Amino acid sequence: MSVRRQCTLIGLARATLYYTAEAETTENLGLMRLLDEQYTRTPFYGSRRLRAWLRTRGYVVNHKRIERLMRVMGIAAMAPYRQLSRPAPGQRIYPYLLRGVVIERVDQVWSSDVTYIRLRHGFAYLTAIVDWFSRYVLAWELSTTLETEFCVAALEWALRGGCPEIFNTDQGAQFTSAAFTGRLQAAEVRISMDGRGRALDNVFVERLWRSVKYEHVYLYDYACVPELRAGLGHYFQFYNHERLHQALGYRTPAAVYGAGR
Repeated sequence: MSVRRQCTLIGLARATLYYTAEAETTENLGLMRLLDEQYTRTPFYGSRRLRAWLRTRGYVVNHKRIERLMRVMGIAAMAPYRQLSRPAPGQRIYPYLLRGVVIERVDQVWSSDVTYIRLRHGFAYLTAIVDWFSRYVLAWELSTTLETEFCVAALEWALRGGCPEIFNTDQGAQFTSAAFTGRLQAAEVRISMDGRGRALDNVFVERLWRSVKYEHVYLYDYACVPELRAGLGHYFQFYNHERLHQALGYRTPAAVYGAGR
């Protein structure tokens, strides 16, 4: 049986099998850890401010080096663009459908994004799908590359439990790919995409990333992808079923999502 077929049967993104523990030097990985933490606190910082911040910590680093590491991590200041959000040439960009729309029920809008997750000796990428009304995490997946497969795997997982009216993403190549948009079209879902440099259009997922990192990833310092996968499984169970959200009237996402279906 081929590796592709085995991964399909167990619901695993194929890229996860090809994890390279240390694609960057130890020094660069240390810098990326610092950049990740500061950027999560101040996502409006660009490369020059981040370089200046590193210097206050005793790290004198070339500006071009900071820019390259930021590209690897997929981060940039919220304006004018974000590096994880580059569409591939020839892929269709859909209009943003949520301007002025009142979010008033579950499964009205789902949203997805990708973020960098640090490991002790490397890094991975995390994608998640969130229901806007309830903040419920419907599905998530990990990968060690930015290939489209892990985003499609998360989408398939989410669609097994329901279907939204609108699905919103940024303009990243993963989300503009024919594999991703075609699956949404087959489910008769309306596709919405943020404008360039409009990270706040996907604000609910951005808030989720802050919670995931500050409440879990930074506390446990995982060494490898399998450990990270197990830990995130526990965290998302907690996030959905135990973590009380002020914006939800101190209810859990699962309680709100379940009551609205």
